[in-house]
Amino acid sequence: MNVSSPNVTVVLQNRDSFTKALTKNMIVVIISISINYIYAGLIFTFCKHQIFYTNPRYILFIHLVINDMTQVTLTVILFIISYTIYKLSVSVCCIFILLALFTTENTPLNLASMAVECYIAICLPLRHVQICTISRTLMLIGLIWATSMLSVLPDLFVTLATEPLDFFHSRVFCLRQTVFPHPLIIRKRDLSYAVFLVIVLFVIIFVYFRILFTAKTASRDAKKARNTVVLHGFQLLLSTASYATPQLKDALQHWFPENYSDSLFAYYIIVQILPRSISPIIYGIRDKTFRRYLKRYLLCTRSFQRESTCLVQIE
Repeated sequence: MNVSSPNVTVVLQNRDSFTKALTKNMIVVIISISINYIYAGLIFTFCKHQIFYTNPRYILFIHLVINDMTQVTLTVILFIISYTIYKLSVSVCCIFILLALFTTENTPLNLASMAVECYIAICLPLRHVQICTISRTLMLIGLIWATSMLSVLPDLFVTLATEPLDFFHSRVFCLRQTVFPHPLIIRKRDLSYAVFLVIVLFVIIFVYFRILFTAKTASRDAKKARNTVVLHGFQLLLSTASYATPQLKDALQHWFPENYSDSLFAYYIIVQILPRSISPIIYGIRDKTFRRYLKRYLLCTRSFQRESTCLVQIE
């Protein structure tokens, strides 16, 4: 929900009516609860069965699930705050924005890592066990977080160095540009986003074509892996749209000046929420192993009284 100051002014001048604001908040809350419910099922299924938490592929997947679950929850909280509390202390807003930025930038990096693991499994099957170990997977997850932090934390350091202490006790509309207002931060953000976008897209395209060539003469698993990478690429395309947030929102303001608030809402659903609903489709439905265990879990939760019996049967 990063909007520049002029855009904020436009939104404030065209505040939604109570009915429209309530409708938007209800839609966002219902969608987020639905997504988080599915994610909770995925996490529960992962934790209950050794076949998942000893497999590097599923470890990367569940990290993506937890990351996106956190991101959805944070952005929904900020969305509701923008309609209710309206203004937050800068110090509190900083925490929300930093966590949201960490999880947002983690997503494309995690997707690229999952695509590389898929490439190794299909194109280098004899070396997959040696390359993709649990310890290396955990190190890769740590590297993903370190990369996101190195990209985001300079915003905080620049702000601490350039803004007076009173600024952190003031109350603002909670956006990235309002808590990190220095022009240098904007230039740094655009540069880092461009680098991330190029690297991640290169990885996805490289992996896709290598698997594509393998799939022409290989097994059904290779063709399925190719389709999985395509879904990763689609999810990545939606996720990396956040890298062009300022430009896209300026375009929305230019194209739909009278309905800018509604355009922002549609943008939020498409860019922030929709990409987070694709992961359950990729693994919760398409992956046979996960689908089998997840289906048992979801069926068990239909009846609270039968839950203990079902869990015993699953094991």
